[in-house]
Amino acid sequence: MFQIDVTDRWHTTFPGGHVGILLVGNVDNSPRITPLDQRKRAIESRLRHTFAGFSRTDLLELAVLQAYRTYYKKFGKTYHVQLQLESVVHNGKSLPNVSPLVDANFAAELETLILTAGHDADLLEAPLTIDATHGGEAFAQLHGSVRSLKPQDMMMSDAKGIICTIIYGQDVRTPISPNTRRALYVAYAPAGIPRAMVQQQLDSIHENVLLAAPEAELEMIEVFSATAR
Repeated sequence: MFQIDVTDRWHTTFPGGHVGILLVGNVDNSPRITPLDQRKRAIESRLRHTFAGFSRTDLLELAVLQAYRTYYKKFGKTYHVQLQLESVVHNGKSLPNVSPLVDANFAAELETLILTAGHDADLLEAPLTIDATHGGEAFAQLHGSVRSLKPQDMMMSDAKGIICTIIYGQDVRTPISPNTRRALYVAYAPAGIPRAMVQQQLDSIHENVLLAAPEAELEMIEVFSATAR
């Protein structure tokens, strides 16, 4: 279990927001066919049935997408999970096949629409800190690009540096790989998204992991909620 610190700045910057933490271990993450693949096909079918005939405007009426749209609009960005949902519903795309631990997250994310990052837990150094960016921090993104961060973006860091922000995604240092045996999932929810939905996202990821790796061990599951201070 990791020590999780939450700063006062996070509470005051994101009142009504939440961060969910799920830590699972003892996982074989080698790419292979598992029962999770069948669940992915079922999720795709269910999404296409549920949102058949929905336009982009219609999708944006969903409360969870409204909350992320409001957050992303402040930074001049579009919520990428919304675009992924559209690609499955409107363009017939399938959920990707990467590895069990990555696929478990993607599948849950498309069902709940809750933004969630996945890290190799053994590459992290405690403590982990839930915070808000000051602005100007250097951050190496997953694909290697170095960004100067904007202020007031929800983020998490470990002892070595920032590992994720909502706007710029995950870092290049700690991603899940086929060699990962312990995974830390972090769900980021701005104001307007109920705590229960974040909990549902963590539970869904855990269920998906168990489909692919029944031997997986639950090490931690917790939701942190921001309150004005």
